[in-house]
Amino acid sequence: MQVFIMVAGVFTGAHVWRETAERLVAAGGAAHGVALTGIDPAGPATSGPVGLETHVEDVIAAIDAVDAVEATAGREIVLVGHDYGIHPVLGAADRRAERVARVVYLDCGMPQNGVPPLAAIPDQALRAQLAERAEAGEREGVLEPPGLDEWGRWGSTDGVGEAALKRLTALAAPQPLGTLFQPLRLAGAVAAVPVTGVLCARNGARIDLVQRLVDFGDPALAALTEPQVSFFELPTGHWPMLSCPDALAEVLLGAAAGEGHRLRPAGDGAAAPAHLRPFPLEVPQVPRDRHGQVDLYVPDGDGPRPAVVFVHGGPVPAGARPSPREWPTLVGYARLAAAEGVVGVTLDHRLHDVADYDRAAEDVAAAVDLVRSDPRVDADRIALWFFSGGGLLITDWLARPPAWLRCLAASYPILAPLPAWGMAGSRFHPAKVVDQAGPLPLVLLRAGRESPEIAATVDAFVSAAGGSTARLDLVDVPNGHHGFETIDPPEETRPALRRAMRSVVAHVTG
Repeated sequence: MQVFIMVAGVFTGAHVWRETAERLVAAGGAAHGVALTGIDPAGPATSGPVGLETHVEDVIAAIDAVDAVEATAGREIVLVGHDYGIHPVLGAADRRAERVARVVYLDCGMPQNGVPPLAAIPDQALRAQLAERAEAGEREGVLEPPGLDEWGRWGSTDGVGEAALKRLTALAAPQPLGTLFQPLRLAGAVAAVPVTGVLCARNGARIDLVQRLVDFGDPALAALTEPQVSFFELPTGHWPMLSCPDALAEVLLGAAAGEGHRLRPAGDGAAAPAHLRPFPLEVPQVPRDRHGQVDLYVPDGDGPRPAVVFVHGGPVPAGARPSPREWPTLVGYARLAAAEGVVGVTLDHRLHDVADYDRAAEDVAAAVDLVRSDPRVDADRIALWFFSGGGLLITDWLARPPAWLRCLAASYPILAPLPAWGMAGSRFHPAKVVDQAGPLPLVLLRAGRESPEIAATVDAFVSAAGGSTARLDLVDVPNGHHGFETIDPPEETRPALRRAMRSVVAHVTG
């Protein structure tokens, strides 16, 4: 059996693992939550500054203590890092790689050598503030813990009961800034240690989404497809040790046994990845006219003509090839628009990370200006059509719709930042500004089998739109999944695609 050494995230101590540890022990294992110096009252006493290296040493001490106990000597050690805790876990595993059988990433990022934990703070505004303090040399002090109603800025609290959340708040401790500012140092030995990722779906992380990122062909993600890497998914928020300790214990036992889902390497298998599969409708082979990051598909005949600009979703890795404007779905939509007599447009924008929405919005605005300046385009009759994670980009157009914008459309959009994105306070929140859109026509293709986290953002937007003067046309795909054009049977999607396109074309030509 294994010994599980578990390290909690910011502000929290070993107490959060109590229920999970009990389940692991009941299953025959041994389990220890590490009391981190300067955070956990049960941790080592110190009078000096506390940094990430201090916590690395705390975890190393826990590893070394295993062999000092006769009942656990020689057992395999599984290190579990939640949130910030993955940083000291990796630092310790790198120095004790021969004693660690597996590292479990519990709803956290993938820290890299030389990068401080500050980079992993989900709240983008707070991260920027702390980065300014670090650059100014203000590296001492602490970050105060959240209040009862503020934990959502650090991750979804889905599934955490009121009593557990109050206990989490009452026992929370200030986080020493040195633990966030000090870079993680890895010599490389940890790369040989098997790993398991445990994703919490209600926090916005799912195995299928990770697979899609791998399918984009980014070399940086290729390591996730190696045989020693596995994944599990829990239908809960960011604190599974509080919301579902039984299920978490089962997952940790499975991870220790080498179980879990394996990702498919990019380009592997008989079927093409979802984003490269054929468009479900037959469309004419309208030639592409490329201008920088923008491709126009112009129908034959005299102009100028209205245009529909198709804005891809994301985040999409910068190294994805082919780039989104060449994906069959986007090209298919653009050529379908051309078949209806309007100019279809695809473009590439720089939404490579959830922190990139500002520059992606700038890219889209620049692309629209380029399209409107083309003599073949009627600059006063433009529609914008957004997809997936690009849905947040409709915000600016809703808040200040120009006279030439005749319609906004969206397919299976994400219409509010997901909890793990750390975008609390961001302007990119369509439901909050839809009442400013006036009578602007909106066409929304809604996937009936959308993930609950994304569906909730769509429902909130539809509700807000219902209380506004915007003219919302809902086009449902009852059995459709996210990205239904290339995932679901064509007969399930074709009627909705035709109806939505004709609705948008009617708005720009009428």
